Amino acid sequence: MSTLLRNRAFLIITGSDLLQNLAIWIRNMAILYYIMDQTQGNPVAISLITVLEYAPIFVFSIIGGALADRWNPKRTMIIGDVLSALSIVMIIAILSSGYWQILYAATLVSSIVSQFSQPSSVKIVRRNVKREHVQSAIAITQSANSLFLILGPVVGTFIYTAMGIQTSMLVLLILFIASAVLLTFLPKDVTKRETGTSLLSEIKEGWQYVSQSRSLKMLGLVFACVGLSAGLINPLAIFLVTERLGLEQTALQYLSGASGLGLLIGGAIAATVSSKLNQTKTLIVGLLCLAVTMMGEVISSWLWLTMGLTFLSSISLAFINIIISSYMVSRIDEHVIGRVNGTITPLFMGTMLIGSSLAGVIMNHTSLLIVYVISMTIMLLSMIPGLRVRFNDDEIPADGGNGAKGEGVLY
Repeated sequence: MSTLLRNRAFLIITGSDLLQNLAIWIRNMAILYYIMDQTQGNPVAISLITVLEYAPIFVFSIIGGALADRWNPKRTMIIGDVLSALSIVMIIAILSSGYWQILYAATLVSSIVSQFSQPSSVKIVRRNVKREHVQSAIAITQSANSLFLILGPVVGTFIYTAMGIQTSMLVLLILFIASAVLLTFLPKDVTKRETGTSLLSEIKEGWQYVSQSRSLKMLGLVFACVGLSAGLINPLAIFLVTERLGLEQTALQYLSGASGLGLLIGGAIAATVSSKLNQTKTLIVGLLCLAVTMMGEVISSWLWLTMGLTFLSSISLAFINIIISSYMVSRIDEHVIGRVNGTITPLFMGTMLIGSSLAGVIMNHTSLLIVYVISMTIMLLSMIPGLRVRFNDDEIPADGGNGAKGEGVLY
């Protein structure tokens, strides 16, 4: 732990992630409330926010992952924050003229830019953190980000309700600029990159790398099921508050706070005991707990019970996140880590996009309960491929699947 706290690159990446997470939460809460006000709570309009957030992730993650392996990761992340800041300036200018639909563009642009900066962040951690410290690094990062699951909704709700949408956008601008400035202090990247191959051939190399590992293929199926399940209910979480609990929409911050606290505590517990647990069994139990608590949330009509279930769900999610993230960061060759992420991520984002696109429509034709039942069933199905993931077998190809230069697992 003390080694990580002296790791300059890790601290800078963590600080940048915290600034970006706070910005994202302020954006999410402000846009959600504003569009709820403008559309009188139309489920389709609400689910469209999630669609616009995840559609570009599905489209650009493959390209972004490959480019992360070709470009300078430090420069890529700085440019990403600068572009995000410039987009906010444009949105503030247009929003003042009364075209509130421009807020959808804020989500769209932010999502596109993240597909180039996020793989670069993973690459920097992979390069600067030793393998034996990866699990602790992920636990620290997740715990720190969990604080903003607690604070972010509260801050976002306060800024929007007290000062309005324009001020919310201005805060986003400041946070993105601060993140860009912080990233300039990252160590200089001196790694040589191969430029003799085409972008398409490198993307194919990532696909081949995944296809040669049964565990990566099974994780891909788990991601696809979990993505579809999450996509169905994420846009409709606010209706748990307004429809099931009969509260004002701003009470959503309490559920987000419970979720953040669960991730914070779950991350601390997982960092301590996860290395002693059977990772495959832990993954299965985590998926089962997510399905059960999901169903409990939609049945509950009491705020404290719903918050308690959300808290337990997030503890389960913390274990799942740390186990899978540790596997992805520490066991994949650094030479192809961007492309592997770019191959698997679209499975999650694509199915989440499908779920989010259908969420409002299904709810309009059935009910909130039916949507949650469908989501729970899909989450349970994700346990089938999850049972076939082998976290401790050294089956990942050491050459990147295509004669790539590398040694399989570094450190």
